[in-house]
Amino acid sequence: MSKAFTKESDGEEDDLDAGLPPLPAGSKNYITPAGYARLRAELLDLMDNERPKVVEAVHWAAKNGDRSENGDYLYGKKRLREIDRRIRFLTRRLEIAEVTDPSVHHGGDQVFFGATVTYADEEGAESTVTILGIDEAVSAQSQVSWVSPVARALLKARVGDLVRLVTPAGAREIEVLAVSYPVPAA
Repeated sequence: MSKAFTKESDGEEDDLDAGLPPLPAGSKNYITPAGYARLRAELLDLMDNERPKVVEAVHWAAKNGDRSENGDYLYGKKRLREIDRRIRFLTRRLEIAEVTDPSVHHGGDQVFFGATVTYADEEGAESTVTILGIDEAVSAQSQVSWVSPVARALLKARVGDLVRLVTPAGAREIEVLAVSYPVPAA
């Protein structure tokens, strides 16, 4: 069967599956000002730089004849779909984003969105995490999204509180040792 007659997905159903978890139903998309700026910069870069370059490459490749065996054309079209999917995803996420500045809690000892929290488990092992938005948290940098189990357990706790963390291995108690927030901008 010729590739010319196969249906390609428009990607609408794939938009939500952009490598990030979906937002919980009825919740807001909390994000820090820095996270919002990062996502907005990525969106603008895709629209102003990367997409026009790929469109130009696809246009050039299309002029070279048989498109069914033209690797530049096929790869370019695929990359264009990926870029368009990411642009739609970022646009939707930024439209519903609720920018929350964690520095307003600077000096406080209660855990809210944007806090960097040090806690100890029952064995005394200490961990430090920063609670951020779904779209900006990077687990490799000890950042967790505000909807993660550890963040849910820690939110609204104070220094010295024991909180119950439910994990797949079972429930355990963790103690909040320290809470810090970014310094407010002058």
